[in-house]
Amino acid sequence: MPVGANLPSVARVLEIADSFGIDMNVDDAALYRGFMQGVINSSRRVDAMTEDKPEVKYPRTTGFRPMPEDNPYNAWYWRSEIKGSGKGILKGLKVGIKDAVCVAGLPMMNGSRVFEGYVPDVDATIVTRILDAGGTILGKTNCEDMSFSGASHTNALGPIRNPHKPTHSVGGSSGGSAAAIVAGDCELTTGGDQGGSIRIPASWTGIVGHKPTYGLVPYTGAMMIEMTMDHVGPMADNVENCARLLSAMAGPDPLDPRQRGVIPKNYVKDYTTAIGKGCKGLKIGVLEEGFGIPDPWGDTGMPGSEKVVDKKVREAIARLKKKGASVTKVSNPRHEDAFHLWNIIILEGSTAFMLKGNGVGTNWAGFYNSQLLDNVAKSAKSRINDLSVVAKLVLLAGEYMQNDYYGRYHAKAQNIRGQITRSYDELLAKYDVLIMPSTPMRATKIPDNDAPTEERVGTALSMIQNTACINLTGHPAISVPCGMSDGLPVGLQIVGKHFDDLTVLQVADAVEKCGNWKNM
Repeated sequence: MPVGANLPSVARVLEIADSFGIDMNVDDAALYRGFMQGVINSSRRVDAMTEDKPEVKYPRTTGFRPMPEDNPYNAWYWRSEIKGSGKGILKGLKVGIKDAVCVAGLPMMNGSRVFEGYVPDVDATIVTRILDAGGTILGKTNCEDMSFSGASHTNALGPIRNPHKPTHSVGGSSGGSAAAIVAGDCELTTGGDQGGSIRIPASWTGIVGHKPTYGLVPYTGAMMIEMTMDHVGPMADNVENCARLLSAMAGPDPLDPRQRGVIPKNYVKDYTTAIGKGCKGLKIGVLEEGFGIPDPWGDTGMPGSEKVVDKKVREAIARLKKKGASVTKVSNPRHEDAFHLWNIIILEGSTAFMLKGNGVGTNWAGFYNSQLLDNVAKSAKSRINDLSVVAKLVLLAGEYMQNDYYGRYHAKAQNIRGQITRSYDELLAKYDVLIMPSTPMRATKIPDNDAPTEERVGTALSMIQNTACINLTGHPAISVPCGMSDGLPVGLQIVGKHFDDLTVLQVADAVEKCGNWKNM
């Protein structure tokens, strides 16, 4: 039976007025309370209506939480086999879904105690498309607490470990998605990327991870962080499979406002056509600001670029030159500015959309996951102290900048953002792609449980300088392995023109075909 909202008490009206600094006495409050009856009546009418929700097309069982002995790297949060159409570009391929993406009937935790117990009633658009394309979904892969970490030690169920060296991080926030592939559980996974969360774990584990052009792949049904930087994309055991998954997921979705008026009518439908084309004749710009990066947060003692990473990436570029690519060193002085603009926007935006906005934000046109909203609104208040220290930092810093500086830095950063995008576009008008290290360093050691808070925060945010800037600009970017040092992979990042994901994949395939990266 429809319930709707309740008429507030006079005391509550006075409390709300005070929060805005409005002077009001008891008689005024009673008067305004009466005026509110109209919206209360509307809420009751709305409660009597039925929502439109994305279709759940394929049957599945509830599944189970894997036992530790069957989940040695903590890659999986939940297991449940969901069979797709049995035909299409993903036929015969196994897929893991990052646990920040809704799969109906399977619990979703997003790495956080705040979400514990939430079971979505909808499939994200990419989930339906993967099943339509013949893929078999094996379950939900673990991620970082609220997806707010580039390392893999903040997940509420324990650290996600690197199969190459289990004492080390797998990268984040899509860490479980990378670990599941390296462990051989599946060929494909999905990742989310607001500051590098696909490319960082790809770089640190030696898989392929592609952040598509902003808006190419629909975000509907995924847990938003910051609407202007939200990306979902493919992670895979090789470039061809990455192209297959991108082909299955890409394309317009009327439920996602990020895509409105963005995707060209002639966008590429089949990205596997990039495979085997080589790099002969392509113009590659080597972005020098992506190498030799100092401490990213100032003089904090955190690591900057490792020389071995820079060396391995330059050696891979030299191999592309031998294959016929034209290679030129280029410069973009705004590269460092991009990181600082991203930092301001992501903090204030994610606080408003994800934490204060109960996981769905407000005032935009698209699918609102009302069931998710209800869950976050109720559990966040009771379990807010269960957030990781990194998620708490985002909440505190974002709210401080928004309240005490009334959002002026967020507004200014958004207004400067176009300058940064144009600075990359100017280079990409001369070169087919730009190349730099995916992450300045190899995988870092997982902090001990009793490590100082400063270490737990620092190691979560020390690797994002070359990835976060491309979230700001929305260009496509991929991480592909190019070498190994001391048992840990090195990733190379390729950045392309907007909606030219095809060329990005073509160059990544050329890097992959230069030889076995594990021996380089």
